[in-house]
Amino acid sequence: MEMMEFRQFEENMLNELSGSIIKSKIDTELYSRYEVKRGLRDLDGKGVLVGLTEIGEVHSYIIDEGETVPVPGRLIYRGIDIRDIVNGFISEGRFGYEEVIYLLLFGNLPKNEALEDFKHLLAVHQKLPDDFTRGVILKTPSKDIMNVLARSILALYPYDENADDTSVKNVLKQCIRLIAWFPALAVYGYQAYRHYHGNQSLYLHSPRTDLSTAENILHMLRPDNKYTDLEARLLDLALVLHAEHGGGNNSSFVTHVVTSTGTDTYSVMAAAIGALKGPKHGGANIKAVDMLEDMKENIKDWKDDEEIESYLTKILKKEVFDQTGLIYGIGHAVYSISDPRTVILKEYIAMLAKEKDLEDEFKFYLNIERLAPGVISKYNKMYKIISANVDFYSGFVYRMLGIPLEMFTPIFAISRISGWSAHRIEEIVNAGKIIRPAFKSVATRREYISLDNRK
Repeated sequence: MEMMEFRQFEENMLNELSGSIIKSKIDTELYSRYEVKRGLRDLDGKGVLVGLTEIGEVHSYIIDEGETVPVPGRLIYRGIDIRDIVNGFISEGRFGYEEVIYLLLFGNLPKNEALEDFKHLLAVHQKLPDDFTRGVILKTPSKDIMNVLARSILALYPYDENADDTSVKNVLKQCIRLIAWFPALAVYGYQAYRHYHGNQSLYLHSPRTDLSTAENILHMLRPDNKYTDLEARLLDLALVLHAEHGGGNNSSFVTHVVTSTGTDTYSVMAAAIGALKGPKHGGANIKAVDMLEDMKENIKDWKDDEEIESYLTKILKKEVFDQTGLIYGIGHAVYSISDPRTVILKEYIAMLAKEKDLEDEFKFYLNIERLAPGVISKYNKMYKIISANVDFYSGFVYRMLGIPLEMFTPIFAISRISGWSAHRIEEIVNAGKIIRPAFKSVATRREYISLDNRK
């Protein structure tokens, strides 16, 4: 069979088989009958309790006389409100991400000497193993940087003589090294993509031990190594706000699930990367950016509330943009009145928007944020309070920083690996059972039919 003929044969076969699979879709009524918590969430939207954690907490409501009452969202790291953490390092003129890594991993805020020692430890491990960049990243460049990250993590396994040692001390060492390596893995992966798939010049700047994580990302990413202090501090803030979001977010839950099997750190982190890559999780900020770019092109007057509301309604009616009926960046599985990450980020976006001469665009974002919840509630007859989530603004921040679209989700991963590391260690310390939820089979019992008698 010739190759072209084989490909047509394969296509026809896959069309037929995939069609039969689609027809076997489970009746949605059965989920209600058997009280299945789809998405591990109750009908009222609350998450099903599957574990305990001391690492992060997402708070969005109170119970008052038996009723759930929405409150402004709070994000808490190791018992400390994220706003207090942010106010602390910003008021002292410091970068905060390294302090947050320490807090998440060890449970306490570091004293000055401990913080400096920890920053030195991270700095020493920033450089990738010898020949790794050329042999792994440059040899097989990919158009998707999240795939580069996952592949690179697995490729680091043979460089570790104790890769399968799951003692707390060894896993902690592995996690610290991965946290330190992640910026270079992501940026070099992008530079390889840019060179081999975009015919651009190849820039591979070594990380500097005297720079913060945020500074090093901009230093390695930009051909001239240059950035402003405000740019670095806003990226640092974004890293802090994305570092942890409780054990219930998909990728952190994956970290617990895969760790519970007893496997190695590299396999766990690669699985978490795969979870974060999805457009319903870490990739959501890209969809928000695409939607907002579409709105910028199609709305003539960015200050006209009626025109904005009209276009938002068209999005909901699946008439424009990607025709999914979704307004990306508005609404959250947990937060209702407000996403604390959005509230904090907006305070500093205004300053960078002024520096970049993008104040009109920022005001356009503010108008959409103000109008979208009302449009959604009216069109879908929703009674739940909704607000903008962090994805609505994080993409705008990255664009102002000149970070390419391909790096949006990898930046999220660079931040979130600190939270994943804390959750992996917590799962090991508590020595829980393998996480194995139940699925009920609803297939009809059938008799086996011999090959010659099948129709």
